[in-house]
Amino acid sequence: MSLSTILANTASAKPSTIEEYLIGDSQPMNMLRDMVRRVANSSASVMICGASGSGKEVVARAIHASGTRAAKPYVALNCGAIPAELIESELFGHERGAFTGAQARRTGHFENADKGTLFLDEIGDMRFDMQVKLLRVLEDGLVSRVGGNSALPVDVRIISATHQNIEQAITDGRFREDLFFRLGVVLLHVPTLAERTGDIPQLISHFQRGKDAAGKCHFDNTAIERLRSHNWPGNVRELRNIVERANVLFHGETIDAFGVDQLLGRTPPRISNSRAPATMPNLAPVFQPTPAQKSDGPIDLKAQIESIELERIQTALGHADGVISEAARLLTLKRTTLIEKMRKYGVDRIAAQ
Repeated sequence: MSLSTILANTASAKPSTIEEYLIGDSQPMNMLRDMVRRVANSSASVMICGASGSGKEVVARAIHASGTRAAKPYVALNCGAIPAELIESELFGHERGAFTGAQARRTGHFENADKGTLFLDEIGDMRFDMQVKLLRVLEDGLVSRVGGNSALPVDVRIISATHQNIEQAITDGRFREDLFFRLGVVLLHVPTLAERTGDIPQLISHFQRGKDAAGKCHFDNTAIERLRSHNWPGNVRELRNIVERANVLFHGETIDAFGVDQLLGRTPPRISNSRAPATMPNLAPVFQPTPAQKSDGPIDLKAQIESIELERIQTALGHADGVISEAARLLTLKRTTLIEKMRKYGVDRIAAQ
């Protein structure tokens, strides 16, 4: 999520129903959609709990877009991504000259979200002294810019999210119990992808929506079963990245279970490579002789070497999420050398660093 304020009029956004935001027909998703419908039209504070990558902000957007504030601003802030010395200014704004570098007045997230929704992601990472100031605003409905003398009324619905165990954070003295009661009037739990693997085919279709039919990859039944057997530590975000990676590496092809193993870095035992770094898992491809090679016929060694090299490059890029510099490190190559080899084999860049 960007550090800057994200303002979105979700009335004009592509998704228009809760079903378009929250994909899947599994029991956990049906229960979550039912809860979203129940809370959408109220102004009660909602705290969304769930593992990283499970889709907590998507749930927040669904609540906003389905409620009476849908035509008003939706503002999102990642509390864990803002430097501690800037979080107060980001939330409440500041006056010119309030601190070094404050060359102009700046409105904060509360003012920007007036009459709409303020989404506070990773609220569990907010420093303790800021929790006190946030609680005061929630109780009074008034904000004061840093360096200002007046209090401004705001009408904002707060939706927060965290991957932490808030009850444990309260016990440990890292999170205020009174703030939890303010933010968690309604608690929603977002299931992990491992808890709803039956939704994977629908999620794949959702992530490929809008792509050219001839260009996007396809997953056969064995591939879907292999995806369902994965433990998904990165949840829905991990699946989205794998689908994007598959569209790049298997453009227009049908992927089977072995292709999924390549995408997941879960390929069968490989020939050892003493030159490979310890952090590079299973990048060496399996050498499988062709029928002609099993006989006494000639072996096209050059073609075999190039095939192995191409697969290693594709696998390394997959492990590195397309970051060329990281893939070069895994392959123990210079970045420029890897780029030259990618051009040679026509491998598209996923992301360049």
